[in-house]
Amino acid sequence: MSELPPDDSEQSEPVDGFDEIVAAETDRDPDLAVIEAGSRTLRTQGGPPQADVPARPADPEVDKALREVEAELATRWGETKLEPSVARIAALMDVLGEPQRSYPSIHITGTNGKTSTARMIEALLGAFELRTGRYTSPHVQSITERISLDGAPVSAERFIETYQDVKPYVEMVDAAQEYRLSFFEVLTGMAYAAFADAPVDVAVVEVGMGGSWDATNVIDAGVAVVTPIDLDHTDRLGTTPAEIAGEKSGIVKRDATVIMAQQPVDAAQVLLKKAVEADATVAREGLEFGVVARQVAVGGQLVTLRGLGGEYPEVYLPLHGEHQAHNAAVALAAVEAFFGVGAQHAQPLDIDTVRKAFAAVVSPGRLEVVRRSPTVVLDAAHNPAGARAAAAAIGEAFQFSRLIGVVGASGDKNVRGLLEAFEPVFAEVVVTRNSSHRAMDADELAAIAVEVFGEDRVQVEPRLPDALEAAITLAEEEGEFAGGGVLVTGSVITVGEARLLLGRG
Repeated sequence: MSELPPDDSEQSEPVDGFDEIVAAETDRDPDLAVIEAGSRTLRTQGGPPQADVPARPADPEVDKALREVEAELATRWGETKLEPSVARIAALMDVLGEPQRSYPSIHITGTNGKTSTARMIEALLGAFELRTGRYTSPHVQSITERISLDGAPVSAERFIETYQDVKPYVEMVDAAQEYRLSFFEVLTGMAYAAFADAPVDVAVVEVGMGGSWDATNVIDAGVAVVTPIDLDHTDRLGTTPAEIAGEKSGIVKRDATVIMAQQPVDAAQVLLKKAVEADATVAREGLEFGVVARQVAVGGQLVTLRGLGGEYPEVYLPLHGEHQAHNAAVALAAVEAFFGVGAQHAQPLDIDTVRKAFAAVVSPGRLEVVRRSPTVVLDAAHNPAGARAAAAAIGEAFQFSRLIGVVGASGDKNVRGLLEAFEPVFAEVVVTRNSSHRAMDADELAAIAVEVFGEDRVQVEPRLPDALEAAITLAEEEGEFAGGGVLVTGSVITVGEARLLLGRG
């Protein structure tokens, strides 16, 4: 592995007190130090940050046991091989005693923004002293990230224990079905069982793909959230937003409340029709709720949100990009709906609690800064819509004088569309590949990149460590204070592997 340039991104422990923080910033511009200190002070009001991506278990025996579980799961159908049916997961739930019915749920579908929205919903519910379970996918680095309790991934020990608990029932279902349960179906069963065992007060569940036949869709969620729909997984979900919306609308259950982000017109029509058929109540971003105002702040943004129960001013969100402000509005409306705001009563949620919750939100791999000098940012954008949002956000939040892209994408994605979205903001791009069997070959990716960027702006480094080193070197060419940066993107897997190489987790 190539040796990366030294990383000076180590962060010191948080310091309490505005004056002490300012005094510590002896090597920075005084005005900037005051601004940054104020922002950091605001962030500490949210309490300790949520747990970051977990590392491998320190105990060799636990690590060995976790690897054995991962190896067994890997023998099953992967997340991209599907047989569209909920028969197998329903059979598993039946033999497990229907654990998913022992708690209320908030179900989230859409094309982009699902995981960040789920994390925000989880933070809000936790701030209101509810015990939460969160199920999201895919993971950035550790499989244990997918199942969270009380705002943190379950421990490796608990993950292993949960797997061993459900394994006999999984084998029972395997023997009775035409196809074995898939990797995702087993994990979904584990999550629902873990939530019941905890027990949780509410589960926040992100679909894996689609909605109607997604393995998660054995819950009867009282709140269904639909984040923005765009073209992705077109070979399985449909080739138009309307067709994709038809599949995703399958999570809308009778008498539920549907929280709908801004959508293409044809997708919105399909979702509204489904809501009418299910006698569900609909709240639409831009009408019943939305973003009133936003401004860039150090480390994130300051937003004013209009919820179902009123206005929530001056909410600090430590995430970058206009899209995250919209995700926050959707998350807030979902939690309001869960508490009956807008239906049973019109009283807004406590503003201080809402501010505290949002100030503590983290979303690893979503415009996440993992290094300084030069700044290296990770973003898991893997389709054109996600790339456009990331490109707009990085221009707004970082203002790099020269931005180098590191792109490793999956072969089944719209790679040309993704590259075209980044072309205006990348001075140069280093194309590479991650370790997944789904990864596009670096030379194949380079051929598309040359058509989009021109040959002079494309460099090929098949190994991700070499690609990171090359991009950091290119970003440093303008000098220490020139404002060069690196954005690593194209796939959650690429981001996760880069995160490990750069010393996170």
